[in-house]
Amino acid sequence: MRYRTLGRTGITVSEIGFGAWGIGGGWGPQNDDEAIRALRRAYDLGVTFFDTALGYGNGHSEQLIARALGDVRDKIVIATKIPPKTYRWPVLPHEPVHETFPADWIIACTEQSLRNLKADYVDVQQLHAWTPPYTDQLEWYEALSRLKESGKVRAFGVSSNDWDPYGPVGAVEAGLLDTVQVIYNIFEQRPAERLLPAAQAHNVGIIVRVPFEEGLLTGELTPDHRFAPDDWRAEWLTPERLAAAAPRVEALKQFLTPDRPTLASLALKFCLSHPAVSTVIPGMRSVARVETNCTVSDGVLLDEAVLAALKEHAFVHGWAYPWAQGDVDIADSR
Repeated sequence: MRYRTLGRTGITVSEIGFGAWGIGGGWGPQNDDEAIRALRRAYDLGVTFFDTALGYGNGHSEQLIARALGDVRDKIVIATKIPPKTYRWPVLPHEPVHETFPADWIIACTEQSLRNLKADYVDVQQLHAWTPPYTDQLEWYEALSRLKESGKVRAFGVSSNDWDPYGPVGAVEAGLLDTVQVIYNIFEQRPAERLLPAAQAHNVGIIVRVPFEEGLLTGELTPDHRFAPDDWRAEWLTPERLAAAAPRVEALKQFLTPDRPTLASLALKFCLSHPAVSTVIPGMRSVARVETNCTVSDGVLLDEAVLAALKEHAFVHGWAYPWAQGDVDIADSR
């Protein structure tokens, strides 16, 4: 395992982190014992960054991390997230921050996460959604700053709304954030247009989520795939979407080599090859997934020729919000 610095926080994190949404529930059949084994195996293989959220199984994901890794708390980095008080995702430009992330809610959620984690502090606290008008509505910032001053939070940032690669740019440029978590992968390359350069310029740590495009970029989801009834992806990855993605996924196989023999390894190396990226957090619910993903942190990144060729394979197909397309002046809604 190789390690990077999480932006201006100075915190050292593993290149491959552990995305802990899946172990909290909502992705089909759940096995807590296997989740605990996966968490421990990740630690044994050098994973030090574990990303969770209060909203993942109503704290269940946080509790599993405490059970699996409580004895090595001082050797790992835990990032968690505060859900909007409305429990609606995404947060929208017209929703004021005093309704979604008021100060008392931020403090109460952080205290609950600390109880779930059986910890005195969280390394990175994040708002679990973001909309640009909050750059000017600073109640959230003041609350997180107080938590940081108290030692209960070491650093803080935001998790960008799904499929919104531009939303956090203003907050990064304003110097308000230590970190940003964003969807970035071979299909969703738009963060490289503005967000990743801004993060580099302002030394903000980038946490990449959804490196496999919810499983598409592993090559395992064929057009006839059917999800379990309790797997949320059934709503988004419809048979029509799976069919549209299939030839695009197949086309990526031309980039496989001995040092990136699978589509999953190609997908992770794509993310790690951008210098703004601090860590990538694939979801991992089994020991087998942990072991496979951890092998990718081998120091061999994609060269410029391959990265240039992969630009031609961008495929924007997430839920489309007008402000997430880069062609709407969000300032009009402030």
